[in-house]
Amino acid sequence: MSGKSKSNRDRLTELLVAIRACRLCEPNLPLGSRPVIRARETARILIVGQAPGLRVHETGIPWNDPSGDRLRDWLGLDRETFYDDRHIAIMPMGLCYPGRNTRGGDLPPRPECAPQWADAVLALLPRITLIVLAGRYAQQWHLGDKIEPTLTETVRRWRRYEPRYMPLPHPSFRNNLWLRRNPWFEQHTLPVFRRRIEAIMSADGSGARK
Repeated sequence: MSGKSKSNRDRLTELLVAIRACRLCEPNLPLGSRPVIRARETARILIVGQAPGLRVHETGIPWNDPSGDRLRDWLGLDRETFYDDRHIAIMPMGLCYPGRNTRGGDLPPRPECAPQWADAVLALLPRITLIVLAGRYAQQWHLGDKIEPTLTETVRRWRRYEPRYMPLPHPSFRNNLWLRRNPWFEQHTLPVFRRRIEAIMSADGSGARK
């Protein structure tokens, strides 16, 4: 089959096969490569995080950890809906577990990953109307020079980025102090975000909620 005759679905399927076979930065990964990504050409929402944690690496399921529980709560989605790739694609900035730093947290996403794959995947997701940016790494890549100097200001000024982007703090427990210092986020911003998610999912024929 020639490249011109391939459907968008076929091209995305081939790209995902290539991604899951990627060993680009394996020499720098303590547990080896296990790219974690979910995508289908019908998806309307793309969730972009940082990089898989240890539990995600072990299970191969993105956001399959306490951070994922908090993210689903923030977005008002149950697990079934969250993992329905007909509606929601999930692609972290780094697709493999990067290991841990000396302070006990996870290392940043490997820098080789996003330039290799991020734009190629997004180009084959033509129905995406909302990109959820969970954390600073995702915001830096997608917002570019429109990003504010701090994560707090980027999230606070989220209306600058609508309707395409929804900037969030990373839902890790390490951001509990940030959440306490910025109660406006859960009190005022999240309800608006949940309504946006609900509207997209309802229009897309998925009514599953928390």
